[in-house]
Amino acid sequence: MERRALFASAFAASLAPAFRAYAVETPVPAGWRHFEITTRVRLLDSPGAAQLWLPLAQTAYGYQVARGLEMQGSGHLAVVRDDRDGAPMVRATWDSSATQQQVQVVQIVATRDRGAIPLAVLTKAERDFWTASLPTVPTDGIVRQTADKITAGHTTPRDRLRAIYDWVVDTTWRDPETAGCGTGDFKQMLETNHFGGKCADISGLMVGLARAAGFPARDVYGIRVADSRQFPSIGKSGDISKAQHCRAEVFLEDAGWFPVDPADVRKVVLEGKLSLDSPEVKVLRERLFGYWEMNWVGYNSGTDIDLPGAGKRTPNFVFLMYPCAFTTNGQPDTLDPSRFRYEITSHEVTAA
Repeated sequence: MERRALFASAFAASLAPAFRAYAVETPVPAGWRHFEITTRVRLLDSPGAAQLWLPLAQTAYGYQVARGLEMQGSGHLAVVRDDRDGAPMVRATWDSSATQQQVQVVQIVATRDRGAIPLAVLTKAERDFWTASLPTVPTDGIVRQTADKITAGHTTPRDRLRAIYDWVVDTTWRDPETAGCGTGDFKQMLETNHFGGKCADISGLMVGLARAAGFPARDVYGIRVADSRQFPSIGKSGDISKAQHCRAEVFLEDAGWFPVDPADVRKVVLEGKLSLDSPEVKVLRERLFGYWEMNWVGYNSGTDIDLPGAGKRTPNFVFLMYPCAFTTNGQPDTLDPSRFRYEITSHEVTAA
């Protein structure tokens, strides 16, 4: 705590006066939780021209509302969106004369625990969008073959989806040696028969198989912001600079967007030194088929992200869940906040 306080104080004192604040007046009913999330970034790679992108919390009907945003920094700041997926983000830019490159972003987000989000129908355009085969979300070849085998003999959509969920939970395992949240390359998992990974890999596999089986499906990339009422391992720990977490949701005609989280089942098994047969894991496995505890905030569902203003440069990952920057020396390692020099903190606040 002392280190964070010193960092925040020194950071605030050195910021240039550039400042913008946004307030979202969306009403939120009583009973929701409100979180203040602060991201501080200082680029140490080199002075001069640079660009930085920070993911922002999305507003998602029924369980999450982005209520306010304040931005302060030494460069030019703007709120932008990815053209394909609409992922919201802050973009900061500095010209060649810059000697300090730093930004502070404060977001207020309201959440409540969620089940399915009722929706009568998806438009054809929406269905096509969320079933599309992409370079990073392939649905043909071995992905389609695996989905067909898993769902064979299951007739109702919910039974077919449950078969995919159970197969992912049973087949994957959380690999603590995987960097960050993983790469999300689930096709390689299938081709190599190596199913160790972290949340982007396990949720990505869930989404890819669901799409191959004909379901609209998407990853939701976000970050844990509070302790869990279920297991300590699926809550935040200290600051949240390394608390990123990816979940999945699949559209069912009788339920709307249906939340699942096979990756957290596997996280609890590993970090709790439990087995899939443990009574508490069995309970969690049932619960996470149709439920998210909202001690977590979702950023976006963007894949193959095209960062606005990046030009031909692309990040070394295909989703925006971490701060991402380009400097005169290339792309700093976003998975190393101590060298990239970013810090993300959160705390619960009283609703205004």
